[in-house]
Amino acid sequence: MLASRHELRYVPAMSDAPDSPPCPVPALTEADLPIDAGGRIYHLQITPEQLAPDILLVGDPGRAEFIARTFLHDLEVEREHRGLVTTTGTYCATGGRATIISPVRATVATSGMGTPSLEIVANELVALNEIDFATRKPKPLFPRLHVIRVGTSGGLQASTRLGTSIITTYALGMDNTGLFYETPCPDATCARLERELATVVEKAARPDSRFRGKIHPYVSRAEPAVVRALTQAAKDLGVAAKAGLTVSSSGFFAPQGRDISRLRPSTPDLDKVLSEFDPGLPGQRVENMEMEASFLLHFLGGLGHWAGAICPAIANRRDNTFDHEYLAAIEGATRTALAALAALTTRRDVALRNRKDGMGPRLRGEDGQA
Repeated sequence: MLASRHELRYVPAMSDAPDSPPCPVPALTEADLPIDAGGRIYHLQITPEQLAPDILLVGDPGRAEFIARTFLHDLEVEREHRGLVTTTGTYCATGGRATIISPVRATVATSGMGTPSLEIVANELVALNEIDFATRKPKPLFPRLHVIRVGTSGGLQASTRLGTSIITTYALGMDNTGLFYETPCPDATCARLERELATVVEKAARPDSRFRGKIHPYVSRAEPAVVRALTQAAKDLGVAAKAGLTVSSSGFFAPQGRDISRLRPSTPDLDKVLSEFDPGLPGQRVENMEMEASFLLHFLGGLGHWAGAICPAIANRRDNTFDHEYLAAIEGATRTALAALAALTTRRDVALRNRKDGMGPRLRGEDGQA
């Protein structure tokens, strides 16, 4: 059976010996993939059947509960474990100038704060989608995931108004979580930005810092089809939004240029340094700082799934201002993300129904549009 361009096929790692036959894939051990007696994965505490392939990811468990109560109906599962809230239900994309789209089965999941927590959640979402829990082996075929992060962020450009939703095109990973997962740069822009950023960050470090030259940014790319869907949904709904680059930091204070403790930052004023960096992309600047998008795009993109991020700027680091009414901006970004998921899913489902017999396979990591 061929995989369609909206499905992914399991592709095992290549052997070091070029002419050797493929090795059987061993089952994952209980230590590597903990599953309880009820068939639920360890941290999220849901079963594979309770996960939808269209996922909204938020950092705050309270926000996950709010989105589920406000936007979803016919809830199938509501789970909370170790601060991670996961809910699956149905969303109907209507309102504003948006076209009415068929109901979409969607999951709202909590990532927690920062890429270390997100790494756990992203791996479990992928495992729920790709692993047969009965055999603990990869499924030969599985649906492509659509995952959109909705979060808050700090704006880096004085010209960007508070409350504006930033749609991430590329994420500048100042964390190191992505460095533990090997995947090629998705395009030449990522490779160029990594080289340029390494130089910028090293020059910005204190001359006497023991860590000078040891912070190595990586760059990941949002799926272009998701960026287009978010941009169109924001336009249709009348939500103020702009596309740009996002910095994903490893923490909230010194990693984002805040100096409040008695320990000196190794790289002072990092927010200002990165705000002045010219990415060399027409019409785009480094727009905002948050703590999750880099790994989300790197990990899911490397696996062939589609991921994106939309994060309102609720503070402006250049003006030192804060949006005390930011919940309205979060609601607008949430509506935009859900409408984008609905549009992507509708096009995917129509294409699957209309698929011709001669369509070629879609392998992991192959690019394409829905």
